[in-house]
Amino acid sequence: MQLQHVIQIIGRLCAIGFMSVAMAGCAATIQEREYEAPGGFLLGPEDILEITVWKNADLSRITPIRPDGLISMPLIGDVQASGLTADGLAHRITERLKQFVAGSPAVSVSVKELNSYSIFVLGEVTKPGKYPAKSYVTLLQAISMGGGFTEYAKKNKLQVVRNRLNGDNKIHETRIPIRYDDLLAGQGEPGNMILLSGDTVIVP
Repeated sequence: MQLQHVIQIIGRLCAIGFMSVAMAGCAATIQEREYEAPGGFLLGPEDILEITVWKNADLSRITPIRPDGLISMPLIGDVQASGLTADGLAHRITERLKQFVAGSPAVSVSVKELNSYSIFVLGEVTKPGKYPAKSYVTLLQAISMGGGFTEYAKKNKLQVVRNRLNGDNKIHETRIPIRYDDLLAGQGEPGNMILLSGDTVIVP
């Protein structure tokens, strides 16, 4: 009888252990959030473009975007390229060329070298500075690129500073507050946002 009683106790302990593991597994559920990616990569200074005008080698060329955001083209002169997608720039060149080329010219724009995308991480991080990248960077990735926080960092008072040139030819600055605790927990807004070129992450 004693042996049977011991076996029953062991069985109950095993059942309790199994339930504890199962409950722990349920608590660690996978969290998923959706982030809206930028609609198209925006061109910027120092990007190298290949512009092809179909059946017109004289108008086709490989050219960099100048620091002022312009490119130089035969016949039509300077064209604003910075801030546009490759397709947007192709459309703009097409419209300008219609004044000089018979019919509707077929223009394509491809990026041979992407040099314009960079973000900045400043303040209480180990390695503050400018960080060029070849693809979009998230906020958590930017903090990692900066070497992580120093011991003095106020992690829940982060800011993302974003400057945009709107149609009124004025630079508009937006400051987005971020709580690092919310960022790690996958809570709050805007979450682990995708940074745009020129964005500055400030760690006070």
